[in-house]
Formats: sequence, C-alpha cells, structure tokens
Amino acid sequence: MYPTEFRYTKEHEWVKLDSDVAVVGITDYAQHELGDVVYVELPAPGTKVEAGQAFGTVESVKSVSEIFSPVSGEVVEVNAALSDHPESINQDAHGAAWLARIRAANAKSEIAALMDAAAYEAYIAEQQKEASA
Repeated sequence: MYPTEFRYTKEHEWVKLDSDVAVVGITDYAQHELGDVVYVELPAPGTKVEAGQAFGTVESVKSVSEIFSPVSGEVVEVNAALSDHPESINQDAHGAAWLARIRAANAKSEIAALMDAAAYEAYIAEQQKEASA
C-alpha cells in the first residue's frame, strides 16, 4: 500500500529523495484520517524549513492539521495545483498531490532516520490498535 521508495514520519508525511531535492507529501493514512481536504497552505519558495518543524497546514471538513518537514533545507517549489484542487490529496496522496520540494541540507542522514514502508505500516497498525482500545 505504501511506496517502498518513500520514507515516512510519525506525523504521517512521506518523503522521496530526487537527487538533492526531497519531495514531500502526506500519506494516504493521513488524508483518510483528515477526510475531505478543502484547503492547503504551503510556504513560499525560498522559505527555510527545519526537520520536525511545521511548514504548512492541510484543512479538511473535520480539522486543520499542520504539515511537518521531514528534512531541513529550502523550499524550492510547492505544488501550486493544490491551491485550486486541494481535494486531489484525497485522490492521489502519494503521487500528483505532493506538497513541496525541498533542497535538503542533510537529506541522506535525515531521511535514513525515518521509517521505511514496513515500519510505517506497523506504526499505523499500532496507532489504530491503541485508538480502538
């Protein structure tokens, strides 16, 4: 279910390294938990971000959730299509609905510290078990 070439955070973001640029999005699990996404706020290109720090928000009919950067660096591009079609996050969270591209300062080490797909799936299963207990 979760692409094996991605790495995942406990805050439900995914990251894929493309050369020295980290492509960031929210996971399918996150979009499912949010419900219908109605608005996305993303930083302007040139914004400096720190790993683990909030850099935007995703608003759904249920709530507003912060988006946390999985890597430190500079935003080089945001997915402008999301301003007109935020609902595409619900349709293709792991593909066309990426959020930002970040030129990462220490991408390899920061990404290596994140969960792989199998660990993320186990993490979700544990969260769901705790929520239903």
